[in-house]
Amino acid sequence: MVNVLVVSKTLLHEDFINDIRRADPGVVAKDACGLFAEELRQDGVKGPLVAWLEEGVQRDLAYGIDFGTRGESLDALLSEAEVVFAMLRWPRNILSRAPGLKWLHYGGTGMEAHMDSEVFDGRITVTNARGAIAIPIAEHIMSFVFMLAKNEPRLSRAKGEKRWERFQTIELTGKTLGIVGMGAIGGELSRMAKGIGMKVIASRRSATQKEHGVGHFDEVYPRDALLEMLSESDFVALALPLTPESRQLIGEREFRAMKPTAFIVNVSRGEIIDEPALMQALKEGRISGAGLDVFENEPLPADSELWDMPNVLISPHMAGTSDRRSHHISRQFCDNLRRYLSGQPLFNIVTREKGY
Repeated sequence: MVNVLVVSKTLLHEDFINDIRRADPGVVAKDACGLFAEELRQDGVKGPLVAWLEEGVQRDLAYGIDFGTRGESLDALLSEAEVVFAMLRWPRNILSRAPGLKWLHYGGTGMEAHMDSEVFDGRITVTNARGAIAIPIAEHIMSFVFMLAKNEPRLSRAKGEKRWERFQTIELTGKTLGIVGMGAIGGELSRMAKGIGMKVIASRRSATQKEHGVGHFDEVYPRDALLEMLSESDFVALALPLTPESRQLIGEREFRAMKPTAFIVNVSRGEIIDEPALMQALKEGRISGAGLDVFENEPLPADSELWDMPNVLISPHMAGTSDRRSHHISRQFCDNLRRYLSGQPLFNIVTREKGY
């Protein structure tokens, strides 16, 4: 028997706990979301996570769902747990409170804020949901690519002014999409871009030399040839984790390497781009535009110049949202749980050394 404790299923569907139970008869899954929300309140934690947890508890009650943890304490449940599933954050001092814990799964992707946590000291295995929502993120990138190519901001302005204005746009077939990062998102994105006839090139940290014909990628450049890749791209998409190595990877030098007709799209982390350098490149016309889902400071401050730039598309860190997001995350965790139960190596293991 393996005890799986869910401490946060923020924004996941109401049947998530039963999905875990159905993964294997040897699983005992319990929901401690309400208890975790109460602990966060007592600790003075504020913000959307607490509200989301409480909304989830109320939603379960409205559906008549009771996962059998009423009257129990969070400490008692943690003391029994071998596996813990968490979204966004997990209980404080989790290793001392859960002495039998062997595996912590984080239902998100970016873990840079947690790298100093005790959970990375080697005593337990930590995994995340890397790749689970690659499809909606890749679709979001492509939506930015299409909107930039067809000058959606100009169309919206004309519509708002009830002005009938025709102008020339960009044909994507035959254009080059450069992707920084060849993980699950980069793979999905390359497949979609090839489907509309784009040439797809990429930069990969582990590459040691330029390669041709790798999967859906026409060319793969090593990281030290990033400037060359950028100079060849009509559109650049950032799809890599935030690590010390990737922080402010794209700055003035990189923008100067890009074509003045090129566009950049960022759905990874805002800190990967030097934001002042980006704004300067946009103002000076050294690149043609940007599609941004992430920013150095979120929410994007109201006084940011990015809001008013006519060649910038903005979305509020929502590239991974979709009507299927919850099911993608649930299926991935349950697949990994079955691997855990059968003694197979887990996928998406996160380490402090890698930074993701």
